[in-house]
Amino acid sequence: MIEIGKLQNLKITNFTSFGAYLDAGTGVRHDNILLPIKQLPEDAKEGDELEVFIYRDSEERLIATRKKPLAQLGELAYLKVTAMTKIGAFLDLGLERGLFLPFHEQKFPIKVGKGYLVKVYLDKSQRLSATTRIYEYLTSETPYQKNDKVVGTVYSVNPEMGAFVAVDNKYMGLIPKNEYFTELLEGDQVQARVIRVREDGKLDLSPRELSYIQMDSDTQKILQGIKDHEGFLLLNDKSSPIEIESRLHMSKAAFKRALGKLLKENKVSQIDGGLKETAEQGK
Repeated sequence: MIEIGKLQNLKITNFTSFGAYLDAGTGVRHDNILLPIKQLPEDAKEGDELEVFIYRDSEERLIATRKKPLAQLGELAYLKVTAMTKIGAFLDLGLERGLFLPFHEQKFPIKVGKGYLVKVYLDKSQRLSATTRIYEYLTSETPYQKNDKVVGTVYSVNPEMGAFVAVDNKYMGLIPKNEYFTELLEGDQVQARVIRVREDGKLDLSPRELSYIQMDSDTQKILQGIKDHEGFLLLNDKSSPIEIESRLHMSKAAFKRALGKLLKENKVSQIDGGLKETAEQGK
């Protein structure tokens, strides 16, 4: 029997002017699947076995292709939105026809041209479709340890908790809200560091480096902030976390560490409630 949405090997039973029919394995000729002529190898003959992918064409008929899809049935994949229609969105699956993403399977607003992590499934009509509801398909059985560098895709954002990330598009991860200071949206791909492996195997992540490494980047942010504000940045070690985050996109703890380093090295001075570069640093 054929499997919709899967790569499989099927034999050529007969040829027509518009392609070849492949044996569906039912014993009923009418069930055989068309492989369009443009997909046929030049030397193909009856009885040859070909690796093909089975899906439905624009008229909902089963059809075969020798193209390799970007994802198969049951898989998670990062796919780009190619179109929005009245019935839903379509994603690039690497085939002639896009993968359908129904409105009711869109957990968040999506944009044409942006990629998102989705699960490929068959709907009630046996049509290949996608869903952004992917949490239950992720695993917590991770090989990663504290301080490992990882990459992943943001699949959900909760303002109270943070950004949920599918590490390697497979493992459960979370960037807590106190660990990032730039906007993250669903579909964003991120690089991060594992800051904690929880007892249940889920990963806590941070896009920031270890503090002693990150500090050099943070000092440059402060110096650039002074330049961007015409030589005087209205922040100091008494400023609120909200003020610091809004101006420099860093935590107050990180700001104080970096500021302490700059003061110690005599690169900035605190004056009139703000920060200025020293004459020595400005040279």
